[in-house]
Amino acid sequence: MKYSLTIFIVLAFTLPSFAQPSPFIQVDQFGYKPLAEKVAVLSNPIIGFNSNLSYQPPAMMEVRRAVTNETVLVGDVNLWNGGAVHNQSGDMGWWFDFSGVQDTGHYYIYDPLNNESSGIFRIAENPYIDVLKAAGRMYFYNRCNDEKALPFAGEKWQDGMNFLHPLQDANCRYVYDKTNAALEKDLRGGWFDAGDYNKYVSFTFAPLHDLLFAYEENPQAFGDDWNIPESKNGFPDIIDEVKWELDWLMRMTNADGSAHNKMGSIAYDQNALSPPSANTDPRYYGPTCSSASITIASVLSHAAVVFKKFKGLEGYAVQLQQTAETCFNYCLPFYLNNNWETNCDDGSINSGDCDESVQNQLEIFITACVYLYELTGDETYHDYFKANYLKSRPMSNSYWSGDYPTIQDALIRYAWKLQNTDKNVQLDIQSDLKEAIANNWNDFFGWNDLDLYRAFVPDWTFTWGGNKPNACYGILSFNISRYKMVSDTSGFVKKGNEQLHYFHGVNPLGMVWLSNMYPYGAFRCANQIYHSWFKDGSIYDHALNSPNGPAPGFMVGGPNIYYSITSISPPANQPAMKSYLDFNNDWPDNSWEITEPSIYVQAAYIRLLAYHVTKDITTKITDQTTNTAFHISPNPANQWVALSGINFPADIVILDVHGRTVFEKSDIAASESMDISKLNPGLYFINATNKQDGTVKTGKLSIVR
Repeated sequence: MKYSLTIFIVLAFTLPSFAQPSPFIQVDQFGYKPLAEKVAVLSNPIIGFNSNLSYQPPAMMEVRRAVTNETVLVGDVNLWNGGAVHNQSGDMGWWFDFSGVQDTGHYYIYDPLNNESSGIFRIAENPYIDVLKAAGRMYFYNRCNDEKALPFAGEKWQDGMNFLHPLQDANCRYVYDKTNAALEKDLRGGWFDAGDYNKYVSFTFAPLHDLLFAYEENPQAFGDDWNIPESKNGFPDIIDEVKWELDWLMRMTNADGSAHNKMGSIAYDQNALSPPSANTDPRYYGPTCSSASITIASVLSHAAVVFKKFKGLEGYAVQLQQTAETCFNYCLPFYLNNNWETNCDDGSINSGDCDESVQNQLEIFITACVYLYELTGDETYHDYFKANYLKSRPMSNSYWSGDYPTIQDALIRYAWKLQNTDKNVQLDIQSDLKEAIANNWNDFFGWNDLDLYRAFVPDWTFTWGGNKPNACYGILSFNISRYKMVSDTSGFVKKGNEQLHYFHGVNPLGMVWLSNMYPYGAFRCANQIYHSWFKDGSIYDHALNSPNGPAPGFMVGGPNIYYSITSISPPANQPAMKSYLDFNNDWPDNSWEITEPSIYVQAAYIRLLAYHVTKDITTKITDQTTNTAFHISPNPANQWVALSGINFPADIVILDVHGRTVFEKSDIAASESMDISKLNPGLYFINATNKQDGTVKTGKLSIVR
């Protein structure tokens, strides 16, 4: 089997006897870079579903090595905001700064008074590289019309070809003329949009731009090694994955530039089985819509800018450009007559309404002008941009935020990056954004201490799919730093860092908002997601309690203070940051308002994460004492594992992340493999004790199935 995780080696250890990581000590569960600021949040719940719990930390906390239990730092605990209760979480709390711990290795925070401990995290030069790969592979698992087979899919998430039965995606019929075979179209490809299996053109606007920006802003984060079918083809896998969606968009486009906005099922009980390959009901495409055409013009032109830089993709970039220009020209009458189509989706194809407002379509039009001008140098597109940029929401009301990121990205690109721009327009955009930053009316520009959990965003961010704007606040801060829009950018870099830590467990639930990330080092993460594949009651239902669980790396929508079912608490009737429940119940419980993943939330998170990642520089880390390499193969493992680089014969002990012995074997020889098939998926440590001299080494092992 082919795997993509890096092997990380540490020394032997024995953890204290805590049953579970403390609910009161929150850290980034994937770890920190050596020179990063590192602050654990200690919490005492006062309001909310967990207010029956209570915690009072000592004046001093410890950082201990996981490998030896050695205390490496004792530091002050600082009360947050004079002991006030934080409105958004309902908690009071403390901060424990352990930035002084900079040596690479595995650690935990320990409270010696109450015998409370965080889970194990690591300090490493590149702690998030495998997290990025797992999050990127969400798109592979969400591919429509592609099988999920070894060696690319994990053994637990294999599935055959989907939605290519008769009258499905390869010969899809028009929803308003179902019996007309002459209107059949080949609409293969693309991603499932979210929790359902449908595909929506206008909903690709934000995710494709975000993924393209993720690559442009930090190309060194992306390798050709995500273990998808296109891996090792010479192009970064994020580019391959974007191309999968672009190919589908071009199939949805007609020769005149009109485009169909939606395709899928016509009843909620059709094509609703798990796994995807089990579904055989017909699928249909909907009518054309101006919102689809202008979306395609925008995303394909941006993609052409990126793709033409790759040797071997120049011809494909030309196709992207030609389709983008055709769609743009098709939309010109809608723009000139101000009669954008806003009622194309009548629900005949079930699930999300993919109509876009006049304002949204105008802003998509503006973004298309930016990328087409950059791509072609044609002043026609430049003129359209100059005539309309003031009508965008950031410019018309000076509101720059995490709420309208894609139009903001286009404006920033024009004002700070493009050549041959109108200097007056450029300065107008720059001054407007700088004024918004200076005034900071809503307190979200740069870092502040208003949030106990160190990642302040306004209350309205905690909405359906709110993890997307939450990530976008961090992205905006990094862009402010990237283009040096202010003289001191340190607070904006800090803001971006802390937004990432929020996603990785520094929040009131101590929750990593990604599904089933235990093999990657998380100790408390989303166990359930609302997704037709990983649905309630299926073998994929729950990461810990079901045979398979959901695939790793799906970002949930997140806490939602507007959750509509008020009788279920939580999520209802909670402080904003606690408006969450780890569930995937269908109607009438509507868990999709909380735990549904989507391609747009996923892309925003990946873009934020990419700022913190570089390409992996090593596949092994040496023993810190002897400088002798210790190998575990394969890693991750499924059924068997073998060791090398240690002195044999050896006694082997495998411990889980809580220090509990789960496997023992004596006198293992150099050529001997160990059967670990009875161990649950997750993160483990292997202690190897040499029988002759008693030396001990420990390796970190991930088990996946």
